[in-house]
Amino acid sequence: MKRFFILIIFLTVYTSVAQSITILDIDSKFPIVNVVVFNEDKSKRVVSDKDGVVNISDFLVNDILTFSHVAYVEFELLKRVITGKKIIYLRSKSEQLQEVFLSASKGKESRKRIAEQIAIFSIKDIQKTAPQTSADMLAEIPGIKVQKSQAGGGSPVLRGMEANRVLLVVDGVRMNNAIYRKGHLQNAITVSPNMLDRTEVIFGPSSVIYGSDALGGVIHYYTRKPTVSDKNNANVSVLNRYSSVNDEFTVHAGIELSFKKIGSYTSVSHSKFGDLRMGKNRNHGFDDWGKVFEYSNNSNSFYNPNPVINSNPEIQRNTGYDQTDILQKFFIPLSKKTDVTFNFQYSTSSDIPRFDRLTEYRDGELRFAEWYYGPQKRLLVSSQLQINPHKKWLDNGSIILAYQNIKESRINRRFTSLNRTIRKENVDVFSVNGDFYVPLTKAKDRILSYGLEFTFNDVDSNSEGKTLSVNDPDSNQGEITGFSGTFPVQSRYADGGSTYTTSAVYVNYRQDISKKSTLNTGMRFTNTYLTARWIDDTFITLPDSDISLNNSAVTATLSYIYKPIDNWQFNGVLSSGFRSPNIDDVGKVRERRGDVTVPNVNLKPEFAYSAELGILKYFNDKKLYVGLTTYYTLLDNYIIRDNFLLNGSSTILFDGELGNIVANVNNNTAYILGGTFNFKGDIGNNFKTRASFTYTKGKAYDTNEPLSSIPPFFGLLELSHEKGRLEMGLDFKYNGRKKPKDYNITEGIDRIEQTPIIDANAIDAIDKYYGSPSWTTFNFRSKYRLSKNFDFLFAVDNIFDTHYKEFASGISAPGRNFSFSLLVNF
Repeated sequence: MKRFFILIIFLTVYTSVAQSITILDIDSKFPIVNVVVFNEDKSKRVVSDKDGVVNISDFLVNDILTFSHVAYVEFELLKRVITGKKIIYLRSKSEQLQEVFLSASKGKESRKRIAEQIAIFSIKDIQKTAPQTSADMLAEIPGIKVQKSQAGGGSPVLRGMEANRVLLVVDGVRMNNAIYRKGHLQNAITVSPNMLDRTEVIFGPSSVIYGSDALGGVIHYYTRKPTVSDKNNANVSVLNRYSSVNDEFTVHAGIELSFKKIGSYTSVSHSKFGDLRMGKNRNHGFDDWGKVFEYSNNSNSFYNPNPVINSNPEIQRNTGYDQTDILQKFFIPLSKKTDVTFNFQYSTSSDIPRFDRLTEYRDGELRFAEWYYGPQKRLLVSSQLQINPHKKWLDNGSIILAYQNIKESRINRRFTSLNRTIRKENVDVFSVNGDFYVPLTKAKDRILSYGLEFTFNDVDSNSEGKTLSVNDPDSNQGEITGFSGTFPVQSRYADGGSTYTTSAVYVNYRQDISKKSTLNTGMRFTNTYLTARWIDDTFITLPDSDISLNNSAVTATLSYIYKPIDNWQFNGVLSSGFRSPNIDDVGKVRERRGDVTVPNVNLKPEFAYSAELGILKYFNDKKLYVGLTTYYTLLDNYIIRDNFLLNGSSTILFDGELGNIVANVNNNTAYILGGTFNFKGDIGNNFKTRASFTYTKGKAYDTNEPLSSIPPFFGLLELSHEKGRLEMGLDFKYNGRKKPKDYNITEGIDRIEQTPIIDANAIDAIDKYYGSPSWTTFNFRSKYRLSKNFDFLFAVDNIFDTHYKEFASGISAPGRNFSFSLLVNF
């Protein structure tokens, strides 16, 4: 009997051990944490711990187990095949090019079923590049350029379109709101790259799925999502980073808790950025271009009527700021067919100096003593219900309820003046999204998807003027002790309040016609309704002070994919998009360089009609691909900022200065055409490469003038090596020259005045300025895994310390930068 019990104990221990497996990276042989293992109906799931160990004893012997991780290729295996194995290896997604894409149809689709030009930036890419902000991350994605007016910002450009012509989405919720403006928009940074699982980009009009604003494309941020596990599990990650070029310190901490009935992920990220140093080597030949010889040292509590000398003109004073981002998610499986995710996001910053305005001159003198954005605050609270009823007309789908609150403010004061103007905006956004899917055949080669969207924006805009009190008014400078009075200031938007409502329904159909071809088609109906009411007419009297605008549009898409053989793919897309004017388009009042933008209550929607052709060729068992995409987009009724008459006058007194009146108006037609050539993949012997080259051209048919926001030719080439614990890579970035004749001078968005002056006496801007010089940079990145818990990252950006400015930017790009990061997982 004693021997019998010993045998039972031995068998029990042996079985338990045999049912625990370790999941390792196939290259580094290090354990992978947070791999989710589940059966076919997802009734059971477990998560690997910090040692990569997972216990699969609760699964049945004939269960098909799926091993899923955001950074690795999904892997399936029968449990009975696993029995006896102690180690399972997973391969990084970067080695496999047939990624699953989530954004194109708001459901999982493989690249081979998507005709549009797309791009994915994974969590591994984010960790490798270690971007300071999400704008810096977007600049690493092929086909995207990023404009900057100040360090605390970044306006992505897709196919010659930016700001409110590009749709930003986070976790299925559109970030674009009623005051997203034309020109340059800096809101992309309000999502920290440290909290992202991946970012997906769709290039070109995608209005069937996403609605208004997606003319240039869609940028979809996906934040990290918690998991549940039958075995309790906790994982903590900490990132510390220092960058020399602006004394950046970033600390990020995330903790994931996995239980049987709930999963939680908490993330906090804080970054402190100092003043940015530009590059020293001026290969362009302009010795003083971009240098800061004097600057304002005024602050909320200090007054100085005069600029001060900059001891180092290559340090761009008034570019530092702080930012904090918080993410909290809860994932709760309600049943085998239903789960819910609660999502809380909050981003806030310190005051962010508007560098380009603080370096603006008039009559040879610095114009502004103060010009900064108050803390930029973004709050998102949402719940996403995922359902899988497997009914005839509803196989699976999701419903998202969301609330967002956005707070913005602009504060400025001119030199020698004690009058500070303050303009504040508060936007509340309520939204509902429903996206549903129905496979029409058992083989799932015919899929019908349909959905709806409703958003309501409530905009509150107010303004005030305050006259500063200085403790020693007889001296040249002193402490600001308070305010001696107030004065009226024109609000940025309608002071009586404004609203912007959108409602839409769509249907989309995708069919695999054969093994070689796939057809996709869809339609969307969207209605927008805008109201605005102006009360104070001290400064501006409008023809109608209480307006309402109602616009509707039907958009469509048709795409076809043909694969003559397994390694070739040909794509064709015909699509239409539209953008209905929002509050910023219709009702904004602001001044820039002597031009005062006023409301135009007669503004109409703009439309885009696009044709796109693409070719993909795969090599080396689909571990390497070469692609070429070309497109032509016709803009109809396009919106442009131009000279305008208000009550018969072409000038207006604004903030004590006489300015020229401009407004957003509709023109007839224009075109944008271009293409992107790229390749990416494994070239053998642990070497990988990627490259991208993008050309864009845009011109108005009616005025024959170049369009704004058209970047010059640009590209990148990267070679990387990964073996064992070490990863390293070198990349080369190129940006061509943009000549003055290719600038749009009328709108001022291209900011030709930010380029080198070649003839100070010239009247015509085309003769006065050089345009944007070409530039190149070399950059090095490396990552070394010290142990299973510690990764050390080292990077050198702009190795040769080249001075340059991105096209249309008001700030010089960073000089040589040494970056050190330590990533800890335990």
